[in-house]
Amino acid sequence: MVLSDIQQLRLEAEALRERLIADRRDLHAHPEIAFQETRTAGIVAQRLAELGFEVQTGVGKTGVVGVMDGERPGRALLLRFDMDALPIHEEVDAPFRSQVDGLMHACGHDAHTAIGLAVAEMLAQRRAEWGGIAKFVFQPAEEIVAGARAMIRDGALENPRPDCALSMHIFSSLPTGVIAMTDGPTMAGSGAFTVALRGRGAHGAMPHQGADPIVGAAHIIAALQSIVSRNVNPMDQGVVTVGYIRGGTAHNIIPDGVEFGGTTRAFSEAVGRLLNDRISQIAEHTARALGLQATVTFADASTPPLVNDPAMSEIVRRHARRLVGDNRVVSDFRLMGAEDAAFFLQAAPGAFVFVGAGNADKGITEPHHSPRFQIDEDALPLAVALLTASAIDMLNGAGS
Repeated sequence: MVLSDIQQLRLEAEALRERLIADRRDLHAHPEIAFQETRTAGIVAQRLAELGFEVQTGVGKTGVVGVMDGERPGRALLLRFDMDALPIHEEVDAPFRSQVDGLMHACGHDAHTAIGLAVAEMLAQRRAEWGGIAKFVFQPAEEIVAGARAMIRDGALENPRPDCALSMHIFSSLPTGVIAMTDGPTMAGSGAFTVALRGRGAHGAMPHQGADPIVGAAHIIAALQSIVSRNVNPMDQGVVTVGYIRGGTAHNIIPDGVEFGGTTRAFSEAVGRLLNDRISQIAEHTARALGLQATVTFADASTPPLVNDPAMSEIVRRHARRLVGDNRVVSDFRLMGAEDAAFFLQAAPGAFVFVGAGNADKGITEPHHSPRFQIDEDALPLAVALLTASAIDMLNGAGS
């Protein structure tokens, strides 16, 4: 795809601006949280069917898959877009604000769904220009990192199995017009842990008669902070955060038990395993030294690191440079946040791109998951043009 083609795609994407914004605002006004995205899924399924896609619904409970064959043989490309909202009460006073108390699209998934539908429309209109199979995956439950696995269990990676993958995220911390496409690990793998400490209750004035799990929890939590600084190679990265602690009922009672838990993040699975090993060792041995018993559990709802394939990333980067210029393309952008699109990029070499949607001049500066989160809708046509151009090249075998 040459320079003139990408500029033509941008013009066509701009022509869809009103539809893009209307779709995004309608979805924003009607947010649905994990595995409850029935209205959203219905809109997606209807639109894909109207465009000529073979549509499957109920994939991973509320996910939608749309498949279209190109005009000639080629790759099978999986394009993934997430649909779910968050349990946050919106504080943005906009005409299209959430109509559901306590729910809000505070991460941009409304925009992702609108962008995905527009890319599907662009590819359908340009079907003669690409070969292979375009497989659109509209995913539920990204916010609880459960939707990708649910869809994969229901066969989202089969019939056809993808040869490559493409996904994206609107990002309010990057200015509109800035595109971030990084090789290798881009988002961290995540894990969750729980430590249950069992001691022996006693009167607070006679602590020698008990075994204090609150003191034990304090020692363990402090010691966990040494894992990253003293066990992880300084050239790597890791995070161990304790997010909650529960225990005790009164100021003068030593309780029998305390529970605390938190999250881990790492850009490699090896570092993730190291973090888990050290959490278990520190908790169990510290507890034993203090006369306590520690039970450490790790949640099943973990994600691997999201790793971009360099060849697939370069396809996106090349089109990004032609769209916005070299100086607005970032190649070293990484986040400790997690994304279950990582499961799709594990299954096939792919690219996950961040498209800037912040605008200080418009007052759009709030971070993701804020009740005041907003996006600059000027980012929508840009994302559509970028993903459409990248998808056509991937389908036609570029980067192989």
